[in-house]
Amino acid sequence: MTLPTSLEHTRAITRRHFFGQTGLGFGAIALSSLLTRQGTAAEKAWRIPAKAKSIIYLHMAGSPSQLELFDHKPALSRLHNTECPKEYLEGKRFAFIKGVPKMLGAQCEFKQHGESGQWVSNRLPHLAKVIDDICVIRSVHTEQFNHSPAQLFMHTGNSLLGYPSLGSWVTYGLGSENENLPGFVVLSSGGKTPSSGKSLWGSGFLPTVYQGVQCRTDGGDPILFLSNPDGLSRPARRKTLDAIGDLNRHQHRHIGDPETITRIAQYELAFRMQVSVPEVMDISRESKETLDMYGAQPGHVSEAESAADPRRLYKGDDPTFANNCLLARRLVENGVRFVQLYDWGWDHHGSSPGESIDETLPIKCAQTDRAISALIMDLKQRGMLDETLIVWGGEFGRTPMMQNNVNKELKKGFIGRDHHPHAFTMWMAGGGIRPGAYGQTDDIGYYIAENPVSVRDLQATILNQIGINPYKFSFPYQGLNQRLIGPTDEGKPIPDLIS
Repeated sequence: MTLPTSLEHTRAITRRHFFGQTGLGFGAIALSSLLTRQGTAAEKAWRIPAKAKSIIYLHMAGSPSQLELFDHKPALSRLHNTECPKEYLEGKRFAFIKGVPKMLGAQCEFKQHGESGQWVSNRLPHLAKVIDDICVIRSVHTEQFNHSPAQLFMHTGNSLLGYPSLGSWVTYGLGSENENLPGFVVLSSGGKTPSSGKSLWGSGFLPTVYQGVQCRTDGGDPILFLSNPDGLSRPARRKTLDAIGDLNRHQHRHIGDPETITRIAQYELAFRMQVSVPEVMDISRESKETLDMYGAQPGHVSEAESAADPRRLYKGDDPTFANNCLLARRLVENGVRFVQLYDWGWDHHGSSPGESIDETLPIKCAQTDRAISALIMDLKQRGMLDETLIVWGGEFGRTPMMQNNVNKELKKGFIGRDHHPHAFTMWMAGGGIRPGAYGQTDDIGYYIAENPVSVRDLQATILNQIGINPYKFSFPYQGLNQRLIGPTDEGKPIPDLIS
C-alpha cells in the first residue's frame, strides 16, 4: 500500500522500522566523507599503517587442484591407482565420492624453481619464473566443502547470503583514490559467474554504494547502461540528474532512508564514469610489448563467454583472462582500491566432458599462467608491486583420491578430484607480503602438517596489509558490531607472511 508522504515519515520512525534501519544510518553519516579521496577512515581507531594501497584478488572459481599445481607429493604418486586407505574415508564427508576410491597421483611433473627452490608444476612455466616474488601458502583450510557456501565464506566471512564482500568492506573503510572511478571493480571470465553469483561482490548490510561494479570485456559498453541513450546529450543528462537529485533529497528530508543518499552518490559517480571508464578500460592504449607480455588482445570476444557450456569451447590461447589482468593493472594504477577477477571453469571432477584434471586443467592453466606472471612483472617494473597486494586461490582444494561416482577407473578426459576443505594452496604477492613458502601438508596432501591457515586468518592478513585493524573494524547491524572476520578473534594476521 502506498502511503501519503506525511504518513511515510511516521512509518519511518516506528519502533520496528527504527531498529531495522539504525545500522544503515551509520553508513549514511560516513557516506559523504567516503566519497572524498581520503575515504571514511582518516581518523578512525581501526586505521593502522598500511603496506598496500590496493588489492587485486584472482579467484579461480571451482577450485584448482593444489596437487597438480603447487603441492608436490611423491608419496601420493607411489600410491597411484591403489585403493584409498580406510582412515581417509571413515567418518568423512565428501561431495561426490562413493565407496572406496582409488588414489590419484599428480597428473603433471614438478620441479624446483628460483632461489627459494619452490616446487612448481610444469602446468605453470611462466609463474615459475617469478616464484621468488610469491608467498605460496600450502596449508589453507576452510569450514565449507560445497562451492556456493565456500565462496561466500571466503569472500564475505559467512556461508550465508546477505553479508558484505571483502571488496565492499575495504571500500567502506578506505574509499577510492579516484573520485571518477568506483572503489571496487569486478571482472569475470570463463563464461559463467561463480556458484554464489553476484552476492560475492555485494555490499550486504553496508550501504549499496560499496558494492562491486561489474565491468564487461565483451566488446560492448564496459558498464551496462553507462552511456547516454540516443538523443540525450551530456548537458541534458546533467540537467536530468540535477532534477532527480532534487527529488531524492526531498524524499530523504521527509523519509530519512540513508539509501536515498546512496542513490544520489551512485548517479553522480555514474555521470563522472562516463568520461573516465572508457579511457581506463581501453587496453589498446598499451604498447605492443605490454600486450604481448600479458597475451592480451584488445576487443577480443570469446565464444565461450556466451556459451551454455563454455568448458567445451575452452582454448589455451583465449585472451579474455589476460585482458582482465591488464585491466586490473590499469585500474589500480588509476586509483581503484579493490579489483576482483573471477575466472570460472576450475571445478575438475572428471565426471563429464570439459571438466577433467588431465585435459581441461592444462587449458585453464594456459589461459591464466602467462597473464598472472605478466601482472606481477608489470607491477614490479612500474614500482607498484610493493603497494599492490595480489591474492590467488579458489574456495577449497581437491582430494588426493580420484572422484569415482561416475567413473570407477581412470579414463582419459575423465580424470578428476572431489572437493577437499582440509588442506589447499593459495598464494599472495606484493603489498608487504614476504615471498617464500608457508605451511605444509602430510605425505599425500590430505591434512595440514605444519602452520595451518584458516580463511579468517587470510581475511585478517589482507585487512592488516591494506591498513585496517581486523578486530576493531566493524559495522553496527542487527544489534551486533559485525566484522569480516566474524564475532570471535580466532582469525589473526600471520606474522610470518608479513615482511
